[in-house]
Amino acid sequence: MECISIFDMLKIGVGPSSSHTLGPWRAGRRWIAELKDDNVFQSVNAITIDLFGSLSLTGKGHATDIAVILGLCGYDPQTIDVSAIASIIDDINNKKKLFFNNDCYISFNPATQIIFNKEFKEFHPNGMTFHATLKNGKKISSSFYSIGGGFVVKEDRKREEKKMEKFQEFPMPIQKATDLLEYCTSKNKKVSDIVLENERSLRSDDEIDKRISQVWKVMLESMYTGCHTEGTLPGGLNVRRRAYDTHKKLIGATLYNNPTEWIEAIRDTEVKFRQILKWVSCFALAVNEVNASLGRVVTAPTNGSAGVIPAVIMYYMVIENHDANFDDIKQFMLVAGEIGSLFKKGATISAAMGGCQAEIGVSSAMAAGALTELMGGTPEQVLMASEIAMEHHLGLTCDPIAGLVQVPCIERNAMGAIKAINACEMALDTDAANAKVPLDKVIETMWETAKDMNTKYKETSEGGLAVKVSLSDC
Repeated sequence: MECISIFDMLKIGVGPSSSHTLGPWRAGRRWIAELKDDNVFQSVNAITIDLFGSLSLTGKGHATDIAVILGLCGYDPQTIDVSAIASIIDDINNKKKLFFNNDCYISFNPATQIIFNKEFKEFHPNGMTFHATLKNGKKISSSFYSIGGGFVVKEDRKREEKKMEKFQEFPMPIQKATDLLEYCTSKNKKVSDIVLENERSLRSDDEIDKRISQVWKVMLESMYTGCHTEGTLPGGLNVRRRAYDTHKKLIGATLYNNPTEWIEAIRDTEVKFRQILKWVSCFALAVNEVNASLGRVVTAPTNGSAGVIPAVIMYYMVIENHDANFDDIKQFMLVAGEIGSLFKKGATISAAMGGCQAEIGVSSAMAAGALTELMGGTPEQVLMASEIAMEHHLGLTCDPIAGLVQVPCIERNAMGAIKAINACEMALDTDAANAKVPLDKVIETMWETAKDMNTKYKETSEGGLAVKVSLSDC
């Protein structure tokens, strides 16, 4: 059993990938902490990094090498000026020196000291090993695994006992959907109420509100930025940004000066069915175009699926409820975070382990359940909506062309958001007592499907669209 906060599932970071960018970035920072704990940081004379498996096969397209460098430089993915990333990397490539943890310079050539190894480590497909040569000639190494959603672990899982202790501190420990529903029923409370009580065992109400506000601010800004940025995405596929053009047609001549005014402006636009579809798709596309260009997004539960939850929240705010406020956003995120944690505990949120069903499928389930509660659904209907959303993502492969989080990843966020809204409506129109497939069963099925899925469809770019479509085709 794990103690998983909603802020573990909704993390602020930099694109394009939570497992291949944010995870390795955080691993670099954790390795520095290890070196300091062992009192050898100041003795480091040279470093090399081995990337294994999926991190190697799609690492270039996912900016894994860049992320590792930024982590070793001590930058925080939540606060780094993303516009400065290119110049930081260029400077290191040109000078062949790295400012280790923003503390001391050491010689470093990314071309030769970051090594891409195609073989997979047994523990997890996303493995990496950091090597250091000390000034006395001694060599030391440490391995980490990026298991999806920005989560990083070591093989011995030293932090697992601490996580377990925190889990036991939760007033209402939850491992499965049936546990969650039992608390809701016995206490006659909504899902968000139960989740909030657990969160209060970790932090104060003020801190909870502050962190949710920060998460929403990044979500809103990523949508706003994506809708107001035109051009072509980096990486070589020459993918034209689409959110800008779609947004321009939808917003028309309406005037606004900032993201808050933008929400009001959208509320005044035409909202026929076609426009609703376009708006939801536009919001999702916008976030993931920002993600694809190493912009700041919220890992929800991954970077590759970062657009689904913001798009569905915006749908609620600009279409369903023009009076929606922070309380609604908070309620949505509490439910979404808990649904995501159920999938992490019972299956996986790593595409390298489970294909895209583990990313878009989970994010769609999170959004469907959260929207259902906001729309007045019962806890049973919340879980039903999440089940419906995942059921219709089962078996979805991860086959990014050229290893880039662009095709088909960006469009899949739009589809995941639409499916979430549809799943919500179906659940609201159904007596949940008649549901044939419980959420726990679909989580189990997703995990079995993941284990049966051919490795080439798990974020390796060795199957599917990734081999049928090449750079030359684009």
